Amino acid sequence: MRISALLGLIALVIKKMEAMTPWMDGGGKQEQPQDEGTAYNNLELGSYDPNLDNYDLSNYEEKVIKSDYGVLTPTTEVGTLAPPTTRASTKTMMATMAPRTWTAITTPSISSLLNALTAQGLPTCLVCVCLGTSVYCDDADLERIPPLPQETTYLYARFNNISQIQTGDFKGLRKLKRIDLSGNSISTIEDDAFLLPALQELIIPENKLVSLPRLPGSLVRLDAQLNNLQSPGILPESFRELKKLQFLYLSDNKLDYIPVPLPSSLRSLHLQDSRVQESPGILRPGSYRIEAPFPAPVPQKQGQF
Repeated sequence: MRISALLGLIALVIKKMEAMTPWMDGGGKQEQPQDEGTAYNNLELGSYDPNLDNYDLSNYEEKVIKSDYGVLTPTTEVGTLAPPTTRASTKTMMATMAPRTWTAITTPSISSLLNALTAQGLPTCLVCVCLGTSVYCDDADLERIPPLPQETTYLYARFNNISQIQTGDFKGLRKLKRIDLSGNSISTIEDDAFLLPALQELIIPENKLVSLPRLPGSLVRLDAQLNNLQSPGILPESFRELKKLQFLYLSDNKLDYIPVPLPSSLRSLHLQDSRVQESPGILRPGSYRIEAPFPAPVPQKQGQF
């Protein structure tokens, strides 16, 4: 019984598979191809009329798409053509764009520009004016002495914001004859900053100096007017060894005295508006012209020395 039932089940499965075979093989009823004439004859052309006069063009419509920037190119819609794709508003598109990041632009100062140039090995003469061996850096917003060409003989750096002079500022400038730093904010000068072999004129008025550094023996003119110089800020015998010094300008300071003796080469001494109380006799009048409001000598009584 079991074997016969099993055989019957197998026969049933085989039948089903035979029934599905035509569909799996791409079989089935296939339509016979018709010739070209027969195919055209079966078309129902209805009331087809090639004459355009019989058509109603009332459905013709010209649409103009407008945007925030004005009228764009018109698009044409005829009959049941698919409607044009609606364009997003320009404002909507711009709203979805990433916001721009604006970077603040600052104008660099001359000082920072000089530092940047010299850091790249470029000379100061690209910013300052160099005429021959003279360098002009007047009113250039400098905060320090810029690196100078080795051949510099005259430096003019007036009316800047220089606050201190360092020893290395003039290093190697063996031909430098004149330094003019008028109208800065110099309050400190390192002791050896001006010990240059050829320096003849040191012009440093209208600064904030309370003391003087060591001075070179080649100096002919020293102008330190309109500072805050005090007598303890000048080393003893500072001027004695200046054998070539001819002009000494110390007016408008806070000096109570100046160190003596002064060099025999001196021709003019200016001490106006100072507190110097020394007697003219000590300053040896006659060997040079004194410009100072010295008080009259106090007459001595007999028997007093």
